[in-house]
Amino acid sequence: MSLKRFQRKLVRVLTVLVILSILFCLGLYAYRSFFGFTYDSSLFGKNLAAGVKADENITNIALFGLDTREGDTQSHSDCMMIVTVDNTRGKIKLISLMRDSLVNISEHGEDKLNAAYFLGGPSLAIRTINENFGTDITEYIAVNFEQLVEIIDALGGVEINVETTAELLELNRVIRDYGIEQGKEFSGVEETGLQTLDGVQALCYGRIRKGGTGDDWARVERQSIVLQAMFTKVQSMGASELIGLMQKIVPYVTTSLKPTEIAPLIVGAVKNGVPTLEHTRVPLDSEWDYYGSSSQYILYDLDVAADHIHEYIYNDVFPGETASDSDTVTDTSNGPLGGVDYDEPPTAPPTTDDTSSSGSTVDPASLAEEGGRYDPATGDYYDSDGDRYYLDESGSRVYY
Repeated sequence: MSLKRFQRKLVRVLTVLVILSILFCLGLYAYRSFFGFTYDSSLFGKNLAAGVKADENITNIALFGLDTREGDTQSHSDCMMIVTVDNTRGKIKLISLMRDSLVNISEHGEDKLNAAYFLGGPSLAIRTINENFGTDITEYIAVNFEQLVEIIDALGGVEINVETTAELLELNRVIRDYGIEQGKEFSGVEETGLQTLDGVQALCYGRIRKGGTGDDWARVERQSIVLQAMFTKVQSMGASELIGLMQKIVPYVTTSLKPTEIAPLIVGAVKNGVPTLEHTRVPLDSEWDYYGSSSQYILYDLDVAADHIHEYIYNDVFPGETASDSDTVTDTSNGPLGGVDYDEPPTAPPTTDDTSSSGSTVDPASLAEEGGRYDPATGDYYDSDGDRYYLDESGSRVYY
């Protein structure tokens, strides 16, 4: 082989190598830019007790909102939702699961639903949902509440209607406490009404549940309001804005989904236009009751709840409706995302508990919330969030 011929071949080979290197670098940049989330492979080989996938056009994913504080090695999932991507109907359905639901957790017995994540991470949390509600979930998405602040700020804030004075007062109390916890000072919300909340304000809005603001039931609805506001903001963005947004928010997401699974999921969801977003929660009103020495659990028929979930996911029958009702347009004016009305207290079956009139002496410590404590020196209680309160004559909590 002549020297010139060898040089020509060498140039070709080097050219191919340079092109491949450039393509590799571009691909790596694109991957990191658009799929630079934290990928969790820990579900591989785990028994998730998932049922058989009933419809290839419907994908169910667990969404966990984690309240992880500095130094924590384990987290409770304070927000738990089933996210259903329904490509047939062009919908994304959110089903909130009450964190205090009394369920059976494999190898741990009965406990609150949110304890599953604390005891065994996402794999045990998914298995617990599947076993108690008959679902087919095999993947999850998790966002720490601290990361939610960054995501909302990347959106430029979200539009939220702070409706009542009680909400405003409690929101500012939570913002203040959050600032003390973080060692920073954050801006409070000055008035009620529709307004743009920044990341910290929106996070705290989704956390409030005390001070006459509706307890955990209303908090679940507020979480859905924040998600709806985020979804609405995304819908108003152009292509270049969406690309920039994706680059900003993906580092704050942890998921078991691979990039090769996410891309077709997104394509399927938007193939018929922007999907509609709906929200509901289980249990339904009048299908639950408080349970436990200090009413720390929410007790309901899990089979009935599972039927509601299955009918909604696969037959598009909104919980509380009948199949014939679902043939007509659902009136969504009674609450956010067509869900329950969070301004009204949820209703439970009438209780027959008469222990309060039995004349027996009740140990004050037994009235403390699970995860909370009673301070005999002051007579005060501390709830699971660390907030101090006392019980009035009717047994209701009064926060300081």
